[in-house]
Amino acid sequence: MTEILLIAIVVMIFVVIFQIAKASEYVSVLKGEEKARKQNNKINAFLLIAFLVLGLIGCWWCNELYFNKTLFPQGAASEHGEKIDLMLYITIAVTGLVFFITQILLFWFAFKYQEKDGRKAYYFPHNNKLELIWTTVPAIFLTVLVVFGLKYWFKMTGEAPKDSIIVEVTGHQFGWEFRYPGPDKILGKKDYKLTKGANSLGVDFSDPTSHDDIHVGATMHLPVGKPVKMVINAQDVIHDVGLPHFRLKMDAVPGIPTTLWFTPKYTTEEMKVRTGNPNFTYEISCDQMCGKGHFSMRGVIIVESEEDYKLWLASQKPEYFTIFPEKAPGATPAADTTVAKSGAVAAMMEN
Repeated sequence: MTEILLIAIVVMIFVVIFQIAKASEYVSVLKGEEKARKQNNKINAFLLIAFLVLGLIGCWWCNELYFNKTLFPQGAASEHGEKIDLMLYITIAVTGLVFFITQILLFWFAFKYQEKDGRKAYYFPHNNKLELIWTTVPAIFLTVLVVFGLKYWFKMTGEAPKDSIIVEVTGHQFGWEFRYPGPDKILGKKDYKLTKGANSLGVDFSDPTSHDDIHVGATMHLPVGKPVKMVINAQDVIHDVGLPHFRLKMDAVPGIPTTLWFTPKYTTEEMKVRTGNPNFTYEISCDQMCGKGHFSMRGVIIVESEEDYKLWLASQKPEYFTIFPEKAPGATPAADTTVAKSGAVAAMMEN
């Protein structure tokens, strides 16, 4: 019923517009084409000024209404993000100034130079000086912005500091998994052929450096004030690691690991105060359409003090001992269980 009503309303609007147009044609015939055209030009000129004023008021009103609902008021939560915000503010300032100048001149000229008796149009087909100005000046500004953008891009995707926390981020339909290196600070090798059962990341446990790696689910823990290097992978289709509060994003491409690094500035608790939201959480989202469950591909990031981070890390059990509990220090498995699981390990390594 609602759809029929909407269709009827749309049809009625078109009918009304058509009737107004026909009536305008009849009025033109009665008054004479010349007089009607001049009158319409005058009306349109005033309407353009009204549109300009209302449009500028609308821009201001939308900014007042929605600015505080964006991520800008709370500021970027990473050092890289502050540079991104600065670059965006400069871009908005430059393009905004150009927008207002050109739009005001556009509508004012339409009003000022409307058709009048005795006024002859002045044709201005070409001017080399003007062409040079409005080509060179925008090119210079755009070049500067591109250079700054490339500078920040190369920095966040370049070599991370040696004391960086390393986190491997793996995306799949439709979730995120994280892996941390153990005390050896080295992530063990992976092989997609080993991705089965409990070994959802395909870790190659024949590599000794993988035995102390820690595998966690949809919640990532990070220490505040320490550089973090993310090694990003995808297991099925292209995903995209979106870190809106840190102003960063990076594609997760199957078979092609990508990296980025940043330094968190505020803990989750500090951001709750900054945003005035007691339920605030940092999130990691997928910024690339990846299937019907794309909307639900979300992870949580907890930024905490270095002491709390170390306590959390120490409380985690290496994935190797989770999959093979009989290998854990102090484990005393039954002989038959050991034999069976040894056969399972051999089979996994062969595959």
